[in-house]
This record gives sequence, C-alpha cells and structure tokens, in this order.
Amino acid sequence: MWEQIRSNQIRSAVLVIGMGALLFVIGYFLGLYFFDSGIGGLLIAIALWLIMTLVAYFQGDSILLASAGAKKIKHDDHPRLYNIVEEMRIASGLPKTPDIYIIDDPSLNAFATGRDPNKAAVAITSGLLQQLNRDELQGVMAHEISHIKNRDVLLMAMTSVLLGAIVMLSWYGSRIMIFGGGSRRNSSSGGPAQVIIMIVSLLLMILAPIFAQLIYFAISRKREYLADASAAMYTRYPEGLASALEKLGASSGQLKSANQATAPMYIVNPFRKKGRAATDLSSTHPPISERVRILRAMGGGASYIDYEKAYKQVHKGKGSVIPASAMSLAGDSSQTVSRASTADDPGRLERTRETSDAMWKLSDYKTIECPCGTKLRIPPHFSEKSIQCPHCGQKHML
Repeated sequence: MWEQIRSNQIRSAVLVIGMGALLFVIGYFLGLYFFDSGIGGLLIAIALWLIMTLVAYFQGDSILLASAGAKKIKHDDHPRLYNIVEEMRIASGLPKTPDIYIIDDPSLNAFATGRDPNKAAVAITSGLLQQLNRDELQGVMAHEISHIKNRDVLLMAMTSVLLGAIVMLSWYGSRIMIFGGGSRRNSSSGGPAQVIIMIVSLLLMILAPIFAQLIYFAISRKREYLADASAAMYTRYPEGLASALEKLGASSGQLKSANQATAPMYIVNPFRKKGRAATDLSSTHPPISERVRILRAMGGGASYIDYEKAYKQVHKGKGSVIPASAMSLAGDSSQTVSRASTADDPGRLERTRETSDAMWKLSDYKTIECPCGTKLRIPPHFSEKSIQCPHCGQKHML
C-alpha cells in the first residue's frame, strides 16, 4: 500500500498548495477592491493560509473530535469495542492502537481522524454501537482503521480545515462587498476598472468554494472504495461491512454535530432529510447500495483482487480503485481475523445496556448496584450523603 500512502501524501501537499492558491487569488482581488492594494489582500490571505494549515496539521484531529462532542474511552468503559479496535489494529499492521471515542448521539455513523498512525483516533456514535453485532462492528472499525493506514485522515483533515477557511473568507467578503463595501470606495477610484475588479472578486468568491468542494468530494468518494476493500481484507468477511452499511443506509437520524466541511470524514453521509433514510445521491460518498453490491459480489473472497473484480463487475468493466502496489497483498492470508460465534455475540438489548452503561460512566455518573438488582445512577454533583433504592427501600451510603 506504499503507492497509496505516497499518493495521499503527495495529494495532501498539492491540495494544501492548490487551496492556498484559491485563498491567495480571493485575497488579492479583495485587497484591490477594499484597500486599492492587491498585495495587502494577498498578505492577509497568506497569513490566514499559514495559520489554518498549521492548525489543521497539529490540532485538526482535536478540533474535529471536540466539534463532534466525542468522549475518549478506556478498555473498561466498553471492552467489546476496545477489543475489536485492537483486533483490527493488529490485522492492519498499525504500530499503535488508535484512541477510541464515543459520540453520544442516536444517529448511526463513525469516522477516523489524526495526523499519522501514531497519532490517530476512531469515533463511533452510541446509536451505531447499539445497532451493530460483532461482525458488523468489526467491518466498520476495519473501514475506519484503513483510512488511518492509508493516510486518508491527514488528507481529509487538512482539506476540511482549508475548505472552511475558503468558504469563510468568501462568505464574509461577498456580504461586506454587497451590503457595505461599495460605500467605502471614493468617487475618484470608480470607473470601468473598479467594476471589473468587483465582478471578478464576486465570481471568485462564488466559484472558489464550489471548486474546492468538488475536489474534496472527489477524493472522498475514491478513498471510500479503497477503505471498503481494506476492511474486507482485514476482517476476511465482507458481509460484515455490507450488513453494517445496510443498517447505516436504512437509518433516518441526523447527526447533529456534523457540518459540510466534516461530512466526508464519516463512513456515510451524515446529512439526509429529516425522517428519511440515507439516499444514494450523496456528493460526499459513493452510493451505499453500490458499496453493498460490490462487497457481496466478492464471491466469498476477501482480497484486493476480489474487490477489484467485484468493482468492475458492478461498474461493467469501467474504472479501477485498487492501486497496483496493493495487488501484491491480494493473496496474503496471514492476518486472518476469527469471528465470534453467534452465541458469544450480545443481542440488541444487551448492546443497548452495554452502551448506556459506558455513556453514564463517561458522564462521571457513579453506579451503585443494589442487592435487589437495581442500578442506581448518582450524578457527579449529587450532594446527599446517602441514597435510597426506590424498589426495595435499602439505603446506600455515598
């Protein structure tokens, strides 16, 4: 996979430079319009680009996790999830287990972020944890870990922050120009040249975010196919991810913490009409039904070659998604991951309780188990010295 990793590193650099160029052009024309100095506007844009690039590289993962409301867990908080992530880390060959986060949201989604495999994290919503059995959860975690392995997370973190900067500058610049900028220009500086500058500036502010998003979404779509193929190889069970994607596609909940810049980070598009299932017409992700068809067309195989054949079968021989260097791993079966038996897999009710217990703990609630079987949840700022069980009446000292 070094070809893909190197490609993502090159594309990261190209995108940072390309999106920086868009910022520079916008800044130059805004400088001409507002300050009679394109150089002044260009310097402001360069400063903004440098700041946003440094922030994206060093703190992009923290910003994304904080904006999602994700809470970091330890092994004892959710052993099943922690063990599965560790299994997939071993299968993928990552040098370090990613930090694991849970987002307290009933919608179904997950994402990965980080600068490199040594500083990475995976996050999953509490709703998805409750819905997925072990095979399905392995598929989702394998998919996210493959993004870390392939360096997709750095690429997307950089572009999401830079895209946000372009959109922000364009939005504020256009509104100042339309509603207040014209009054700041003196009459002697008017004329055809000023009109041309204003038109060019407005066009750039309208088109630059669109072009940036098209590039961003195009990269996002291709990387999802490769992540699906990698997940099938890590788990040796494509059906697990296929079944998980079906559940994700059938869900109708909206992820409250997502936004347009971070949407491509998630395993499926977090936006859909309220009360509606996820649609295939997503600009940020390939159609879910297509991804499921490819996984199920692998015919029991779990290699990159099997995925490439299935992809071409679904697309009638058109296109390719697996890098040539990855094909050498196609026959590698040394990293087989065993699947838990159905008897060992918790049911929906047990998964709900398991996830609920983890969220109570992450919210600093103390749990007291009464001999009658009742679990008492004590909030972190509870001031009483004792609490009485509402079922059996027994008092418990705190």
